[in-house]
Parts: sequence; C-alpha cells; structure tokens
Amino acid sequence: MADYSNQNFLNEKLTLPHTNFKVGVVTALWNTEITSLLKEGALRILKKEGIPSENIEIWDVPGSYELIYGANKLASSGFDAVICLGVVIQGETRHFDFICDAVANGISNVTIKHNIPVAFGLLTTDTQQQAIERAGGTHGHKGEEAAWTVLKLLTKA
Repeated sequence: MADYSNQNFLNEKLTLPHTNFKVGVVTALWNTEITSLLKEGALRILKKEGIPSENIEIWDVPGSYELIYGANKLASSGFDAVICLGVVIQGETRHFDFICDAVANGISNVTIKHNIPVAFGLLTTDTQQQAIERAGGTHGHKGEEAAWTVLKLLTKA
C-alpha cells in the first residue's frame, strides 16, 4: 500500500486500464509564477503515466474563480478527468474566503454533476512563500499531486 503521509505515493506506478483518457488541465493565470509550476508538474505526471499529449487539453483562465467554468466546460465536452490549478493568497479583506469557498463548492459540484474526477489543485495560503513551498518546494508539489489524484481515480474507470 502506498504511503500517503508524504509524496512517496507519486512514485507508485499506476495501472490505468488504458491511456486513451482525455484529461483537461485548467490553470488560473493569476499568480502565474506559481500556477505555471503547478501546471508543469501536472503535465509531468500525466506524461509519466502515459497519457498522450493529444489527449490533454490545456486551458488557461483569468483567475481561480474561473476554474469552475473551465472544469465544467471540459467535463461537459466529454473529458474523463479535469485538473484545476490555482492560487489564492490571503489579503487584507474577506475576498480570500469568498473565492476559496466558491471555488471549492464549484469544483465539487462539477465532480458530482458529471461523475468524473476533478482535482482540487487550488493552493489557499497565507503568503506567497507558502504557495512556492507547495509548488515544488519544501511542502511537495500540489500540481503533481492533483494529476496523480485524477489518474488514481481513473484506474477504477
């Protein structure tokens, strides 16, 4: 059994029933210095697990709130899984709370509505440094984890 207490599970070779799955990667452009790292990590895992590049659709959306639209659009278009990647960093107002709550609810609704895996790769941090640490730094790589998560779910497809 894989060790899920840290990123050791990323080394587990997944046994997909086939590699013809269509996977969407929706990435927020806000905080692009971090979200681009998340996207690179997600694409690295998809490639490592044998998903052909022609089966991967990359959508960049303006911000994290728009991840919901992107995920729903791809799910409605016959994709087998969607990976949502974004960053919301705490500011001085409650905007952080509203965006994080809306995106979490919206993404979970897409999963339920379309009955496909939709990864919640949204970093919700207090500082930019915390986000960097989760985009390949000391706290792992949440982009890689998000891709691995949808592929793990597809092993049961």
